[in-house]
Amino acid sequence: MADRLEGEELAAAVARLPAWQYDPLAGSIGREIVLADFSAAFGFMTRVALLAEKAGHHPDWSNSYNRVSITLSTHSARGLTARDVELAQAIDKLLA
Repeated sequence: MADRLEGEELAAAVARLPAWQYDPLAGSIGREIVLADFSAAFGFMTRVALLAEKAGHHPDWSNSYNRVSITLSTHSARGLTARDVELAQAIDKLLA
């Protein structure tokens, strides 16, 4: 099981992810991405799914037309872990 980030380590991780919102009650980070249309959103989700499958770490997410909402946390750790931060950074690189 991955260790939950806490204290300064958590603050530093969240600071490295300016596009993501940290929810301290849920112990998660989230982001909503708006793309050009449904096709672009679906293609983006497919690329994220491949990253997540390779990492063995899967997001909670939803899609409505051109919007993709993503929430990351590690359920077994009951909070945010390095795995969540790494996946968030990989997702951000897809959008760069």
